[in-house]
Amino acid sequence: MPRTIRSWGGQLIRRLGMLPAGTPDGLGDDARLIGRTLDQRVVVFFPDTVEGLYQLRQWYGPLAELDRRHGVLVVASDSRAAREIRQESGLEVVTVARYATLDDLFSRGAVRLALYVNHNPLNFSMLRFSSMAHVSLLHGDSDKVVSVSNQAKAYDLSFVAGEAAIDRMARYIPYFDAAARCVAIGRPQLDTADVPAPDRRPDGRLTVLYAPTWEGAQPTAAYGSLDVLGVELARRVLADDRLRLVYRPHPLSGVRTPAYGEADAAVRELVRAADEQEPAAGHRVSVDEELTEAFAVSDVLVCDVSAVAMDWLPTGRPLVVTDPGHPGVVTAQTPLLDAVPRLEAAGVDGVADLLVAEVRDDPQRVHREEMVRYYLGDTTPGASLARFLGACDDVIARHEDEVRRTQAG
Repeated sequence: MPRTIRSWGGQLIRRLGMLPAGTPDGLGDDARLIGRTLDQRVVVFFPDTVEGLYQLRQWYGPLAELDRRHGVLVVASDSRAAREIRQESGLEVVTVARYATLDDLFSRGAVRLALYVNHNPLNFSMLRFSSMAHVSLLHGDSDKVVSVSNQAKAYDLSFVAGEAAIDRMARYIPYFDAAARCVAIGRPQLDTADVPAPDRRPDGRLTVLYAPTWEGAQPTAAYGSLDVLGVELARRVLADDRLRLVYRPHPLSGVRTPAYGEADAAVRELVRAADEQEPAAGHRVSVDEELTEAFAVSDVLVCDVSAVAMDWLPTGRPLVVTDPGHPGVVTAQTPLLDAVPRLEAAGVDGVADLLVAEVRDDPQRVHREEMVRYYLGDTTPGASLARFLGACDDVIARHEDEVRRTQAG
């Protein structure tokens, strides 16, 4: 009886959405999935909740193209996330709550490739299947510690943006053959994004995009600048009639550190007040648009150590990367951080003049242009998407051979 009560109680908590943030609700489609034979050859495993969807959303475009070629099934662990993915992506999505269902689903069918957009510990419930190749995509290329995590060893391959990522992993991950285990595909997300023509206002203001990352899950990954210099940066930019501010907050801002969420709220309020006082200036918060849309209207980017910096490089425009100075932070040193200005809290007083000078003089343009191919490979429109699809084709074909070999043995 107590066990039955606990079971009922657990179901009630899940259905009422009373689980701690980040915990999958486990409300699965298991009953209707048992006995099903999958037609798709690719599975995207996403065990996170809605809060982590930003990691998957950027892959919707490339995955839609892959779906047309091989069929893609998204396997979720949270019914709320599954509902949103289904509505937003148009891909088939199922929610699996029990390991036994995974065993049943992948005991037959033709799935030969599993893709992952993060290093969630729950990925191991899928990684045990040898009938498919397991490929880490992650959700961006950056000099963050997650890009050189020892967890990369769990996957058969890592699809990375360019040679910079391979060099970074070779340098920082011991006992890892980066040259053999990494496949450079560029950033196919940039090929499938709908990028509007730049909207240049006739007022002569320069548009500053401030796109900080979140506070990070642990001290070694505390790259966020918002609580250290973000509020004062916003105040200085908003006060200068040469500049326009577009503030792009990270969707997880404040989930771990209340002070970070308070800083986010303070910047939003500063932007709101400035827009109310002078609507023609065009100051705004960017939350309901693609990142590429914010890129298109901006003259200079201020960001933290994050994937945003890499995705900005093809624009050819100036870039400033913050250095919040949090103790214990681990940053992979690559040429980009040596070739762009670093903004510390002590330098915020002069940030407006710095940004104007970067746009008008752009002293690092040649260095940034040299790094585009190193970080992203061929950025000709369509080239990255073709490399991604071709890499998936190759992995599926190779794993078919591996399955035949093991079955023959």
